[in-house]
Amino acid sequence: MKARIFVASAVLSLCALMPAAVSAQALTSLASVRVGYTSRKNTVKPQGELKAQIDAIDAQIAEAARLGKSGELRRLFAKGIALLNGRVWDAAAEYSASLVVRTATVVADSGKPYVARIEQIYTPSIDLSRALTATVVLRQRPTIVQGQAPRPGEIVKHFGDFSGVARDLRESPFAIEADVHDVADGAYVLAVDIADGREAIGAATLTIALRKGLDAVVARLEAEATRAPEALRAEILFPVDRMNNVNRGRIELRTFDPDRDLASAEAVATAVKAGKDPFAGRTGDIRRHYTLDAAKEILPYRTYVPTSYTGTKAYPLIIALHGLGGTEDAFFDNYEKTLPPLAESHGYIVASPLGYRVDGSYGWGLGTAPADPNTKRMQDFSEQDVMQVLARVRQLYKIDESRIYLMGHSMGAIGAWKLAPKFPDIWAAIGLFSGSGAASTLERIRTVPEIIVHGDADPTVNVAGSRTMVAKLKEMGAEFKYIEVPGGLHSDVVAPNIAAVIDFFDAHKKTVKSTSQQ
Repeated sequence: MKARIFVASAVLSLCALMPAAVSAQALTSLASVRVGYTSRKNTVKPQGELKAQIDAIDAQIAEAARLGKSGELRRLFAKGIALLNGRVWDAAAEYSASLVVRTATVVADSGKPYVARIEQIYTPSIDLSRALTATVVLRQRPTIVQGQAPRPGEIVKHFGDFSGVARDLRESPFAIEADVHDVADGAYVLAVDIADGREAIGAATLTIALRKGLDAVVARLEAEATRAPEALRAEILFPVDRMNNVNRGRIELRTFDPDRDLASAEAVATAVKAGKDPFAGRTGDIRRHYTLDAAKEILPYRTYVPTSYTGTKAYPLIIALHGLGGTEDAFFDNYEKTLPPLAESHGYIVASPLGYRVDGSYGWGLGTAPADPNTKRMQDFSEQDVMQVLARVRQLYKIDESRIYLMGHSMGAIGAWKLAPKFPDIWAAIGLFSGSGAASTLERIRTVPEIIVHGDADPTVNVAGSRTMVAKLKEMGAEFKYIEVPGGLHSDVVAPNIAAVIDFFDAHKKTVKSTSQQ
């Protein structure tokens, strides 16, 4: 690759170091990476030499986890996934997996230069004898087609080819300042390719969102929120708070849709100025937000309210918990979008919390709190989020207290088996897809009927998790229904069986009034 050297007035200016200007964007959580690796391993079922390689990687993963070496864990997971996918893991592959693009403004006002830098999350073993070159472009986000590997999107803007990239990007990150004033609003991929002479040796990408006049919109929303009723301030400020947390590296961009969420906030602000509550009397699919005081953060949740709801009679409620990596949108937009139409036809209000983070785990139930203080904090807030959403929905709608149900998939099912025994007098029944739990806690929910669904070929959460719980329920003489799907995988068992869960809920209501007004 032939490098082009730009003068100071070029579209992209580069400097060696920007110590205070740029922070890390959120990487995919290690919990999600681990689950992806484990699922792939269970699907491939490695044998022979490959099994020996994976066993060695697993031992190294265990040691890196013990020592808290996150960068090393990412290297090992990348190596393991490459080998399981039949790809070569050589020095160039290791180098490429070390690269990351970082920025302080994942969501940015395109009226200002866009600042980012190329770094490494671990030191690779590649032998580099000369300074490297980088090609930097802005691409459209790739179109995702189920069953196909995503292809890079079309190039929107080419910023140039640049020499002088350090061999050690941990010590000397390579800074980028790009002119994006002529780029249309939207989400894009900032893509960087690294070459050693003519040989491409690595690439890194960062999904970003650009919007003209963003800073002015933020200032306007902040001003409008100060004049809004307290109950609606979080609805106006959510995109500002979410954007700040994305830019601080606390949350992935995919948990935030700037165009949608800013437009929703502005609509609320406009209604408030007109003296109206935009949520009063609304039915159907509704996105809501509130402030979790303990976390000092505005969190989203999503509700479905049947069109028949008028507030004159009490409706049953389902709290739906998403799986690892999912969001409050999971039971609305995934699983063939099966749940909302069933909620409409059967007359259920549905509320789905984020659970604080996509990997929050919904607390630790009745078990021992995690030793790591950051994990403990996250899980504590995750549980609080679920219970706060439950409390808010009880306040906002007329809920049949004898018909409050809990359901979840994967991490959500594991979470349901944590929360149900911890707050046993709330639930009329629980529904669990592809989960596992602690059999010792089931005594506390002996009187809560359960419907459990699991595929016997699940590569992510082994079916033994549900079988163990079912065996204990049978031993206790508790009421339950178990659907084990022959050949069923981790997620494909959900949509075909949501109707069975709703039917199960239809048949069960609590006879003892709830006392847990969480």
